[in-house]
Amino acid sequence: MTSYVFITGGVVSSLGKGITSACLGAILEARGLSISMIKLDPYLNVDPGTMSPFQHGEVFVTDDGTEADLDLGHYERFVRTTTGRNSNFTTGRIYESVIRKERRGDYLGATVQVIPHITDEIRESVQRGAGDADICLVEIGGTVGDIESLPFLEAIRQMGVTLGHDRVVYVHLTLVPYIATSAEIKTKPTQHSVKELRSIGIQPDILVCRSELPLPAEQRKKIALFTNVQEAAVISAYDADDLYKIPTMLHDQGLDDIVVKQLGFELPPADLHEWQALVHAKQNPSGEVNIAMVGKYVDLRDSYISLVEALLHGGIHTRTRVNIHYMEAQDIEHSDTACLDNIDGIVVPGGFGDRGIEGKIEAVRYARKRRVPYLGICLGMQVAVIEAARHLAHLDGAMSTEFNKSTPHPVVGLITEWQDLSGDREQRNEESELGGTMRLGAQEIFLEKGSLAATTYGSESIRERHRHRYEVNNNYRAQLEKAGLRFSGLSVDNLVEVVELPRHPWFLATQFHPEFTSNPRDGHPLFSGFITAARRHHDGEIPKAAEA
Repeated sequence: MTSYVFITGGVVSSLGKGITSACLGAILEARGLSISMIKLDPYLNVDPGTMSPFQHGEVFVTDDGTEADLDLGHYERFVRTTTGRNSNFTTGRIYESVIRKERRGDYLGATVQVIPHITDEIRESVQRGAGDADICLVEIGGTVGDIESLPFLEAIRQMGVTLGHDRVVYVHLTLVPYIATSAEIKTKPTQHSVKELRSIGIQPDILVCRSELPLPAEQRKKIALFTNVQEAAVISAYDADDLYKIPTMLHDQGLDDIVVKQLGFELPPADLHEWQALVHAKQNPSGEVNIAMVGKYVDLRDSYISLVEALLHGGIHTRTRVNIHYMEAQDIEHSDTACLDNIDGIVVPGGFGDRGIEGKIEAVRYARKRRVPYLGICLGMQVAVIEAARHLAHLDGAMSTEFNKSTPHPVVGLITEWQDLSGDREQRNEESELGGTMRLGAQEIFLEKGSLAATTYGSESIRERHRHRYEVNNNYRAQLEKAGLRFSGLSVDNLVEVVELPRHPWFLATQFHPEFTSNPRDGHPLFSGFITAARRHHDGEIPKAAEA
């Protein structure tokens, strides 16, 4: 039978519930337990797919094509589990399901209410997502006290009653601020947050206290006294200089011991040597590179969190310090490319909308002409195709129909039909709704023998995750190939997946999102290959300022 650990948050948002959940999952997994992970989000959107990155950060895509909260990315980077449709439930999705059941008459004419119908749906969803794992970690988004999260909190309270204290653990994450003017650490916000949680019937078993510095024993004792939590269960989650040190930090304070003891498991100690080894590799590089990320959401780093982490993973596995320089595409568009002069590699990530598009095209042109290693992802591949069409194939005005429907050369256009993961045909048109209508999830890709892509992956057949609505126009492929662009990766239904420039030291762009399958312990061949090429550029092994 699956046991549950529920992780809630108080005082303020963005304290790191997702990281805490993922790290706890990593430690429990290191003790030999099988782990499943779920995120409950209190917003009314059915999923985050139509939300702006400025609103909600990155949209993470699972293997089965679910557009999900970015915390699922943390889960997959820390725990060897594959998340999916039953790993992320929003208020919108819960209500949608209940209303659909009501319309079918499933409730036999009953008056449908938040309790029991909504809370029952939440409980059933959590149990479905838990599967047959030993422990399911469930993170509740938002902050205790918010009206939006009350149904979720009520549902997990009910689960604690029905399953019992030996199958449920409540972990509450709070803020313990330091007031510089009085030189004091304040425990009152934590006390009030726990009081709020207890008022709805949940007594936390463990408090994870976020603070700048390690929490002194005096404050831990005070928090324990006023919150009815054992002093040993008041965990200090202080600011770490490396994300991947956090599993060891929490383990050293006995967080996993408290969980497994309450749930009645008898297990060997956690084996964290993999985490310690990768932290050592990250902190002891043998070289460094400067990478430019040219995007439109660079002011909000959460917009590209999986991509940033994947680049750092490439650094870990090549013993390279990766310095990422965030560059606004609009700035390049309105000024020039001088900001790229001391860069060893250029990344153009995915995105939607036409803001900064010409700046991204200029960044591609710079990488091509100056022989700077280039990695394009999703839109980053499409702008590479547009740049090649304009400047290699001399197709003046070439553009994607996403940005200019009347372009004389639509080298990128709206995809209207494709084959999904199950082999079924999917169809879309200009009138289709935006939510959940993209080409999504993992699909098989065939790489051309001898290509940079096949060499980098070490295989001619791969599976990667997608999230896009536009594709390279196959009618222009022959013309672009003649001009020097190589289409080295194709889908099962002949859609362009990978492009590269054979005469360039390292120029590769993908329609898929490889960052979603990168993790710190295993890395990812594409990012390791890119960082290796950037390092060769940094070390002067690639001649600069030459025409590709």
